[in-house]
Parts: sequence; structure tokens; C-alpha cells
Amino acid sequence: MTDTAPLPRDLYLEDIAVGDRFVSGTHALDAAQIKAFAADYDPQPFHLDEEAAKDSLFEGLAASGWHTAAITMKLFVSSMPFAKGLIGAGVEVTWPKPTRADDVLHVESTITEIKPSRSRPGRAMVSVETLTLNQHGETRQRLLSRMVMFGRGVQD
Repeated sequence: MTDTAPLPRDLYLEDIAVGDRFVSGTHALDAAQIKAFAADYDPQPFHLDEEAAKDSLFEGLAASGWHTAAITMKLFVSSMPFAKGLIGAGVEVTWPKPTRADDVLHVESTITEIKPSRSRPGRAMVSVETLTLNQHGETRQRLLSRMVMFGRGVQD
């Protein structure tokens, strides 16, 4: 799939190839979202308080990496309509730069490997690199994931 081709509602194993690329819509982030997420899930001063954050490694208010990951997942799911859902089998995540309150995020995902199952015909392990980018094209998160994907007519 390219970022300009219309996507079928449900993609099956037969519909994808290594190199296919998917681009999501956007999510605009603000300080209120960063603080609300942090208060519930990652209550650290550099996520909760602008003044405290100035003296941190981040030199200002920064979203939790897990907040960035949650937004990434929302955008990832909306841009990759895999039939039967995105079923994770493992990930590696890195945050090269902090996500900020004025960032408008989108994700760009590329299929990097399709490894057919030897024991379960019609299934494969699909590897995807997903970059979460801000409005300036700067990478805020890099996600390498492996997902189970099904062929048409294959039961779970």
C-alpha cells in the first residue's frame, strides 16, 4: 500500500508486501493532555509541571514516552486496517527526542518483513517499522513491531 492508494476495509496477508507504507492522520498534542496522562499513568515532575520540567533532562514539559506510545497506537490502528486487528507479538520502542505540547503527531509505517508460519498455513509474522513524527518531520518515537496476520478464510 502506498500513502496515496485507497485502503481496503480489511487487509489480509494476500493484500500486503514488504515495502508497503501506511500514513496516518494527525493528533495535535497540548499541555493539558500531557499533564492529564501523566497524572494518571506517569506522575513525574517533567510531565506534570512546566517549572519543574525546565530543570530536568528534558529542559521543558515533555510527554511521557508511554503517552506518545498510546497516541502512536491510536494512529497505527486507524492507518493499518488489518483484518482481525493488529495482534502484537513483540515490540521494540525508542524515543529519540521528547514529544512536546505543541507537537502534531502522525505515524508512518512500513512493512519490513513477512515471515510465513511453518506450522499454521495462512498465517504470518509481519514486521513493521513505525515512526511517530511531529509536524516538522522530526522522529519522536520509533516502534519496531511483530504482528500475527491472517490470510483470507483462515480461522483464528
